[in-house]
Amino acid sequence: MKKNLLPLSLLAGLLLWQCSGTETDTSVRKSLDEGINRISKAVNIISRTKGYELMTLTDMTKSGDGYSDSISLGMISGVFDFMPDTFVYRHFSMPFWKFSRTADSDKLVMNMPYKLVSRPRYLFNPDPEEGETENDFTITSSDYHYYYSFLRRFDYLLNAGLALEGEDIGKLEVASAGESFSGRSYSSKYSFTDDYSFEVAFTRGDTSVSSMALLEGDELLMGEENHFIHSGFRTFERKYILTIGDVQIVRSTGVDSIEVYLAGVLQNSAAAVITDEDETEGSVCRHRDIELTFNDGTTARLSELMGPSLEILKSLAGPMREMYFARRIVDHLAMTIYYQKR
Repeated sequence: MKKNLLPLSLLAGLLLWQCSGTETDTSVRKSLDEGINRISKAVNIISRTKGYELMTLTDMTKSGDGYSDSISLGMISGVFDFMPDTFVYRHFSMPFWKFSRTADSDKLVMNMPYKLVSRPRYLFNPDPEEGETENDFTITSSDYHYYYSFLRRFDYLLNAGLALEGEDIGKLEVASAGESFSGRSYSSKYSFTDDYSFEVAFTRGDTSVSSMALLEGDELLMGEENHFIHSGFRTFERKYILTIGDVQIVRSTGVDSIEVYLAGVLQNSAAAVITDEDETEGSVCRHRDIELTFNDGTTARLSELMGPSLEILKSLAGPMREMYFARRIVDHLAMTIYYQKR
């Protein structure tokens, strides 16, 4: 019997050590730091890509919102090459460059100079040197339809791959629909070439949901959901969820405090305070910050912990919510081809 005491004591001690080690290793601060490090790595890679450059364009002089038409992919399918020195005005004085149809395709393939999309003002203001630029940039749309009416009804879909000098630089997927002011939805997702993707989405109804997600493959690195309920002319935040790795921060209507979860387990010794510069904006990519109190009693603000990574995500979230690249570049070029063929 005595022979078994030592092995049993060693086993018990080992189990106790493992349990105490697990508790330390799975602290909120440690898990949050690990999650933020993964986000920083992803954002650092993303911010150096051409896809990021295109998705954060703000050099826009015109908008495609004024069009009222119904266009399907079959109406404009084919391979089209940009033709220099062909600047004309059509359709409510909308200027555009001409494209030459060079091949058949069941997709919409548009070859043009990268300069034309990286500096969108050239879509509306001719450049004397444009004729010397080669068609090194390609937009390939496998799905596209565009329906807008002046009665606020619309149905829009775009799935497009982007390539620069024949090399894939990512994929853009956009969908939006609306029957009235209250019944609207959109989603905009860009898949980068390093297995990272970024997506924003919104649905409006009696309860509206706004979301943002940064993913590596199918794994969520950072996600945010904001649920609003509409009552008369007022809007109330009903539920807010911020996810960073294994850490979740949740604020719900009817709950006295903001809850912090680690791997799905409520952390009673951790706490959070949400601060908003603007009460109508419930997003860390706009006017929201969060002060966290960790298990050991120390505090830190999310904006300080994430630093430049949060600013880069902000620069990406805004233009993708507005669907700048899709609406003001792809739609403009699709309209160019559509009206050129009529």
